[in-house]
Amino acid sequence: MKLTVKPLKQKDAGRGLAAVDRQAMDEMNLENGDYILIEGEGGRTVARVWPGYPEDGGRGVVRIDGRLRQETGTGIDDGVNVEKADVQPAKSLTVALPQNLKVRGNVAPMIQQNLSGQAVTQGQTVQISFGLGPLSSMSGQKIPLRIADTEPDGTVVVADSTDITISEQPAEQIAGEESKKAVAPNVSYEDIGGLDDELEQVREMIELPMRHPELFQQLGIEPPKGVLLHGPPGTGKTLMAQAVANEIDAYFTDISGPEIMSKYYGESEEKLREVFEEAAENDPAVIFIDELDSIAPKRGETSGDVERRVVAQLLSLMDGLEDRGQVIVIGATNRVDALDPALRRGGRFDREIEVGVPDKDGRKEILQVHTRGMPLVDEINLEMYAESTHGFVGADIEQLAKEAAMNALRRVRPHLDLEEDEIDAETLEQLRITATDFKQAMKGIEPSALREVFVEVPDVTWKQVGGLEDTKERLRETIQWPLEYPEVFEEMDMQAAKGVLMYGPPGTGKTLLAKAIANEAQSNFISIKGPELLDKYVGESEKGVREIFEKARSNAPTVVFFDEIDSIATERGHSMSESGVGERVVSQLLTELDGLEELEDVVVIATTNRPDLIDTALLRPGRLDRHVHVPVPDEDARQKIFDVHTGEKPLADDIDLETLAERTNGYVGADIEAVCREASMAASREFINSVSPEEVTDSVGNVRVTMEHFEEALDEVSPSVTEDTRERYEEIEEQFDTEEPDTKNNDVGRTFH
Repeated sequence: MKLTVKPLKQKDAGRGLAAVDRQAMDEMNLENGDYILIEGEGGRTVARVWPGYPEDGGRGVVRIDGRLRQETGTGIDDGVNVEKADVQPAKSLTVALPQNLKVRGNVAPMIQQNLSGQAVTQGQTVQISFGLGPLSSMSGQKIPLRIADTEPDGTVVVADSTDITISEQPAEQIAGEESKKAVAPNVSYEDIGGLDDELEQVREMIELPMRHPELFQQLGIEPPKGVLLHGPPGTGKTLMAQAVANEIDAYFTDISGPEIMSKYYGESEEKLREVFEEAAENDPAVIFIDELDSIAPKRGETSGDVERRVVAQLLSLMDGLEDRGQVIVIGATNRVDALDPALRRGGRFDREIEVGVPDKDGRKEILQVHTRGMPLVDEINLEMYAESTHGFVGADIEQLAKEAAMNALRRVRPHLDLEEDEIDAETLEQLRITATDFKQAMKGIEPSALREVFVEVPDVTWKQVGGLEDTKERLRETIQWPLEYPEVFEEMDMQAAKGVLMYGPPGTGKTLLAKAIANEAQSNFISIKGPELLDKYVGESEKGVREIFEKARSNAPTVVFFDEIDSIATERGHSMSESGVGERVVSQLLTELDGLEELEDVVVIATTNRPDLIDTALLRPGRLDRHVHVPVPDEDARQKIFDVHTGEKPLADDIDLETLAERTNGYVGADIEAVCREASMAASREFINSVSPEEVTDSVGNVRVTMEHFEEALDEVSPSVTEDTRERYEEIEEQFDTEEPDTKNNDVGRTFH
């Protein structure tokens, strides 16, 4: 039967599987686990049948990975002939290991486990992972084994009963029918996770013109000449270019920017010309220029003469008088705005593709790629790690997998004899990567996309915030709901709120609430302390604000938290400073919050205890549109706050939290925390003074905090909010709630003296 080749999903690659469209399976009488012979233009191979993915139903598709595509000499979207293969189980198999693999003992069981169910042929090279060793999956590579001999001859299946022996000759010395072929590609499409749309665009730009130039001739247009990949570092730009070059079987050459620079006049341009000439001779060809910004900066801004000449040479090579034939240029950069604008037009780089920070599904795919060859224990749930790695790019996730493997290695290291040349095979078999290894690894890795401003998702939950039920509900509606139920907002044609201003007396829990909401929303959290943005140089403070919002946009969903916003967003026109830096920061904030660029999935939370000082333009709808008063807690709320702060303390039976809540009128959350701490301190003081140092360890379990200790604490700690202060904040709340948006806040400053 004739079927069309498509790429396999990341998690299934490298196992010798072919996912066949279910309809085609029925027509060919195939069942899960059967073997098929796949014949393409460049060769044939045997693979094990796997039921196709639901989306492939009735499309006549067979999905195979890079190695099988290479063995059959086919590319994606090519046709192959598929027929049922009668494959014998192998009685015995002789395997040759690479020379530089230093493993002692019986590795046959591990090889059997890795190859179980795979179809192999004499002379074939198969890649397996031991999970350790100089060529293991920890370094991103698998160990190439050569099949030296099989019994019976031909293609056989490795079964549990197969007797595996290790050849005395190393793999490098054994020639087989397959060894004449090119080795399997280092990077295939299955090694790239979370970039399906971008990969599709790159293939459309590069594969189509090379395979079917007649399509473009029929349309009467020139095929595209260049693709510019841009995005944060570590998202997979170079990897994508390598995969495309491997898959399309074209001549591939790469230019590393700084490499071609020379101190001699004219030599840099000559090197560049040579690369293009060589590519034209071997067309179809792909030229890949990594770190393009290093050789093609803006000519008006660069001081060096060499850079200007190199840019001019590159421009004329890409779109000059001479036709450059079937040569496509791929450029990669993470500083797209630093490039010379003349490069970014049609005929040079025709298509700009942003390779962004992956979302949850993308992160799961990348995790599957990097843990494919790892000996993971069964209970590891990759979905959970995909959810908790906000802001991680592909390179960070690869680092996470490596770090988890290193943690597993540290566990067995005491049992290894590092003086020996070879490692014992039994030790290798015991290596397993557990959930604890991953947890430890998570602690040490920061997402590189957020490195300068990154603050981890705080570990404060709603349970740790006592009382404030109305305030919590309003924050949930504003921040959690748009992220959790986007379909409701879409159906109602409703825009999520841009920002929330929390105001109230000091110590009522505004910052704590912001931390809890960031945790509950499971989003990235960027915390900005107002005064740290101000800089003595003109333009630097505004640049800081701009960069924060840029980072937040590219790592959405993000909560941007401004603590003490009154320090940077004071009323304009009232500034006493000569520089006017505060006014410029306010203007920048206004344009970021409600300018021409949309804020997608970015919410701003600001806190202040002086709402009267904030510029009125910031407080209108569309900017900080929800104003949440965090009040002085009432009696119920105070009891809940006492509950939170005494939850883990050893309390005596005479403690009555209700009475304490009654007696602490005017106390805010911070005061109540101080009362609980002071009571614990009084109990500890009494205990330490009553026993000798030797007895402390034995009798510490008997310490209790009594009502008397709380009495002492209440004498020590007085309420920080007076009745006048409370009334003033309530007045402000009334004004926020009752006045029209355009006149709102005009008198706030006068009420708050």
